[in-house]
Amino acid sequence: MKRVHFVLQGKGGVGKTFVASLLAQYHQEQDREVICIDTDPVNATFSGYKAFNVQRLELMDGNELNPRKFDQMMTLLIEQDSHFIIDNGAASFLPLSNYLLENDVINLLSDNSKEVYIHTLISGSQGLRDTLTGFSKLAEHLPEKANLIVWLNDYFGPIVSEDGKTFEEMKVYTKHKGRISGLIRIPRQTSSTFGQDVEMMLAHRATFAEVKENPIFELMAKQRLTMVKRNLFEQMDAVAV
Repeated sequence: MKRVHFVLQGKGGVGKTFVASLLAQYHQEQDREVICIDTDPVNATFSGYKAFNVQRLELMDGNELNPRKFDQMMTLLIEQDSHFIIDNGAASFLPLSNYLLENDVINLLSDNSKEVYIHTLISGSQGLRDTLTGFSKLAEHLPEKANLIVWLNDYFGPIVSEDGKTFEEMKVYTKHKGRISGLIRIPRQTSSTFGQDVEMMLAHRATFAEVKENPIFELMAKQRLTMVKRNLFEQMDAVAV
């Protein structure tokens, strides 16, 4: 079965496009045909990656977001024999989430031989509360046929509650543990080395393969980014995305 990956989280600036780019690169390295779609009506960052030939779905009618425009995307998802990665912005999180539920999209895709993966992020520091809320809503309402993958993004700070509990110790995790298909952790690493390298890669909308060929990235930066890729891709192997 071909797979459809939605990256969904209502909090902005927590790494959704980074996750979408990782999924795209992972599929490319597996020699899988993949179509990438950017549905962010405000910050179409995913569209900036030349390596993915991203298609942008225009959702706005003037100043209003029109959920009916998701119909165009659904036709493409069902008619094209390909894997898909959809990067969704914070501004369209509720419209797309509601659209998926109200139109029974998960089951429709499943009936058309497409396996659905929902990727959501939990962020440390100031984004923790909002991202936990977004995760909880998805876990409560998504149909069982959707594979829910949780990305724990420690980049902005450790994912620890005020009373010192890690994500796996929190009530929201224990409540929805059986609903989670896999956990992937984006580790917090030394900001002056690994952190700056990742920021530079993101700023240039570069893939790991492009980093190897780009003289802007020095030898040790390339080495560190290779280590980042190895860590993340091994985790993606483990959850079979």
